[in-house]
Amino acid sequence: METDFFYIILFVVAFLYASVGHGGASGYLALMALYGVAPQEMKPTALFLNLFVSLTSFIQYYRGKHFKKDIFIPIALASIPFAFLGGMLSIDDHLYKTILGILLLLPIIRFFFFKQVPDDRLVAPVKWISVLLGAIIGLLSGMIGIGGGIILSPILILLLWTNQKQTAAISAAFIFVNSLAGLGGMLTQGISLSSNMILYIVIAFSGGLLGAYMGSKKFNQEVLKYILATVLLMAAYKLLLTSA
Repeated sequence: METDFFYIILFVVAFLYASVGHGGASGYLALMALYGVAPQEMKPTALFLNLFVSLTSFIQYYRGKHFKKDIFIPIALASIPFAFLGGMLSIDDHLYKTILGILLLLPIIRFFFFKQVPDDRLVAPVKWISVLLGAIIGLLSGMIGIGGGIILSPILILLLWTNQKQTAAISAAFIFVNSLAGLGGMLTQGISLSSNMILYIVIAFSGGLLGAYMGSKKFNQEVLKYILATVLLMAAYKLLLTSA
């Protein structure tokens, strides 16, 4: 059940995620799971919030000329139909929390251990790898109710395809289209939304708007990444512990 503290954390999660180019679905899902929200309500709620926050984040990074359309398009075209398909699937609550907890470890690893990639080390993306990545991440995203940015981001950096700001711009756009596709798949099965959805959107959008602006213009992203990784680590620990 929501409390005033829930709404404060929701704002902070949206702020932190948007500041590094993410929509925040994994954070919203972890928060709702810890507050006992049912998975069938968690997934569409997180994706709706994702739409507003990721779009805000994308606009800020796009204005900063960090978006790489040629990298984004093949990944997104492969991911969209699979995210729709994943949105049509339902999984056991116990398995759901376990998978979510494991997926939270990906941005933690990225934020703690992946450093900025110098532009002179970047390499051209391989199209067939882009398509394969898009399909796999899209399916997982639709099943769990995330936009997929937490999976895509560390892979883009590991493959040396993008630097951090380019990764943030591509991830934000990827999260937006995947969230739309995942919601489309869920709508075919019927969805359940919180009665406080409008309040969720206002709070998350406000946090995302401020976070996207500060992250792209003002803040030291290294500090923000460590803060977000620490928060996610605690959430992953709780989810995996309670799923055991």
